[in-house]
Amino acid sequence: MNRAAFIHGVRDIRIEPFDPPVGSPDTARLDVASVGICGSDLHYYKDGGIGSATIDTPFVPGHEFSGRLQADIESLELSRGQLVSVDPALPCHTCEWCHRGHHNLCPNVIFLGAPPYNGALTHSINVPRQSIVTIPESMTADEAAMLEPLGVCIHAIDLAKPRLFETVTVLGCGPIGLGILQLLKLSTCGPVYAVDPLPHRAKAALQQGADEIGDSTDAILDATSGLGSDLVIEATNSPNAFVDSVKAAKIGARVVLVGIPDGNDYAPLSAAEARRRGLNIKFSRRMGNVYPRAIELVAAKKVDVESLVSHHFTLDGTPDAFAMQDANDSELIKSIIRLDQ
Repeated sequence: MNRAAFIHGVRDIRIEPFDPPVGSPDTARLDVASVGICGSDLHYYKDGGIGSATIDTPFVPGHEFSGRLQADIESLELSRGQLVSVDPALPCHTCEWCHRGHHNLCPNVIFLGAPPYNGALTHSINVPRQSIVTIPESMTADEAAMLEPLGVCIHAIDLAKPRLFETVTVLGCGPIGLGILQLLKLSTCGPVYAVDPLPHRAKAALQQGADEIGDSTDAILDATSGLGSDLVIEATNSPNAFVDSVKAAKIGARVVLVGIPDGNDYAPLSAAEARRRGLNIKFSRRMGNVYPRAIELVAAKKVDVESLVSHHFTLDGTPDAFAMQDANDSELIKSIIRLDQ
């Protein structure tokens, strides 16, 4: 029997029978292997939605995933049983923003794992053939699933454009913050400071190469003699993220906001603080066409996405996985649900 994890409402997730709809010639059926639990999944669980994407009927989350093909796809030179990754976003390719190359901003996107489109927390799923991403044979199921969050990190770095020897602060040391940190260490920027109020996550940042860590932006100001950083990249779920990012930023600095705040709202910001600093502020949404670079980084072992995975669960353990993440468990960084075990 095919089963899935359904979010019914706030903190209400259940494992129930699930029959995927019949596929079409444009889709392929996968046996799901690994699914990462993303911060956005947690917002559906904790808040019942993100902005206008609300849970009106029970839906299956999961957009970071890998799976094995149930049949050959000759047009893609793929064989039955082959492990693949999947880009969960299918833009329309016809709107103004798609024509401008901003496929991540397409308002007509079909996004697997975001209401009303069911995701991959199930044993079997149909996916658009054009969303299938071919990966090297050496790649593991977990690495293939982690290509999607790595893509989010790459897009954030593309927006941030780290410069030679400049100081950088990363706010938030969850999987996205730590992935961004790994990418920053590949660049030629200067010292990288990492901030997280959870000690185990700040410690993980130190292990990933952060030059200094702290539990608040005050630590960054102390480390920079009160000046702040040239570049601030935020990857938290805190409503205070915007305020903290401005506080950590030097005059004339750049700020990239990647995280989704709890409750979908930021705390009030003193406009003068940002204006008087003349800050360049960007908001990051999902990713562009980054999978080729993500694959190359993982295959060449220039980034270690598996080091970001701290916990594994079976499908039946999904409610526990979400509850642990909601509770900010003292050892949790990233959870993967394994469907092939």
